[in-house]
Amino acid sequence: MVSQHDGTAGPGVEPDKKTLRKAIAASAIGNATEWFDYGVYAYTATYISKQFFPSEDPAASTLGALLVFAVSFLIRPLGGMVWGPLGDRIGRQRVLATTILLMAGATFCVGLLPGYATLGIFAPILLIVLRMIQGFSTGGEYGGAATFMAEYAPDKKRGKYGSFLEFGTLAGFTLGALLVLVFQKTLSAEAMGDWGWRLPFLIAAPLGLVGLYLRSKLEDTPVFRELERKGETAQKTTTQLRDLGAFWKPLLLLVGLVVTLNVVNYTLLAYMPTYLEGQLKLSADDSLTLIIIGQLAMMVLLPFSGALSDRVGRKALWWVSIIGLFVLAIPLFKLMGTGFGAAVLAFAILGLLYVPQLSTISAMFPAMFPTHVRYAGFAIAYNVSTALFGGTAPVVNEALIDATGDNIFPAYYMMAACVVGGIALIFVPETKGASLRGRGVPGVDTLAEPVK
Repeated sequence: MVSQHDGTAGPGVEPDKKTLRKAIAASAIGNATEWFDYGVYAYTATYISKQFFPSEDPAASTLGALLVFAVSFLIRPLGGMVWGPLGDRIGRQRVLATTILLMAGATFCVGLLPGYATLGIFAPILLIVLRMIQGFSTGGEYGGAATFMAEYAPDKKRGKYGSFLEFGTLAGFTLGALLVLVFQKTLSAEAMGDWGWRLPFLIAAPLGLVGLYLRSKLEDTPVFRELERKGETAQKTTTQLRDLGAFWKPLLLLVGLVVTLNVVNYTLLAYMPTYLEGQLKLSADDSLTLIIIGQLAMMVLLPFSGALSDRVGRKALWWVSIIGLFVLAIPLFKLMGTGFGAAVLAFAILGLLYVPQLSTISAMFPAMFPTHVRYAGFAIAYNVSTALFGGTAPVVNEALIDATGDNIFPAYYMMAACVVGGIALIFVPETKGASLRGRGVPGVDTLAEPVK
């Protein structure tokens, strides 16, 4: 460990407000593009299932589409292992410019891909390949964007500014849902199923170009440039991975936190349309309307929750979220099944309970590692956990509901995930206000100045 007197805790030169706003915009638009791509797939899963996995059994078709959704996550750890160490070696900005281009390009190609009726078995195979490209690029996108945001933000306001990355996440999901809803309202059911579902995927291209432009206009983060000037960045990927082994504890703790984060995230934001339509028999329009309302409410609260974490700490907000979700998951899922109005209320409450986690990711997770291994540590641990427990959440929920006949199984799954995250949270150091500079572990080796 690095001593508290090694100089890493001193205050750095903060970027001016104009540069900070550009950094926030560049991070958020990239994240919005990434999650727009994932959201559009989730919200059009019923159409994709019929186009690429035709079957007389609708449940089998839906399961096929959800399995492809999960497959893209299996490649994310590989992306994390490639992009993370590269971002620690050559800089965050260069890697992020590449990942957003790959992500948007693959999504655009999904919108052009012919279905099973045209290509036969090659259609689902090519869909899987494109989803794997998305997963590979996302393996570097999210960890890099969060690291970029955290290293640009002032130490005392990292929660506030970091929350805008997750504002981008929900903006991407919400934009995807809105577009699908608009096309469902304006096109006939036949046209929507035939070609209308493709239109949201094609919009990924201009979104990606906007994100690429914003990111290409920024310098790398002040924290990374300071380490680079000192000659303390790793010169080889193998060196970084060896150095990362010394931080096995934060790696394991982050994996545990991400179990909670992503089981809740993908159950609420990705699986919910399938759940509401298949299990609760809501119409496609009603399910998207419900999700849009809930996500807009979450977006409003995110900056306030992030700013609150700068005052009371990240861990305090996580405890509120974990305990609240564990206690209320079953009652709220039961309430959801009693009607559309009740479903809106239940989903909104679940979303609001999730906000304290979502709003603090960019402030809390990058701060678990020192600068020279931050991108790699975050990207690898986050994506391993996401591959196992995040992207698989929709297919696990759907399969176990079918197997057990219990349509509130997602509540049990969320509760179990909260237990895992709660155990990890006990051992996570509080990093509110701690400096991210240098090679010390924030909150352990670097000191935090009192928030005034």
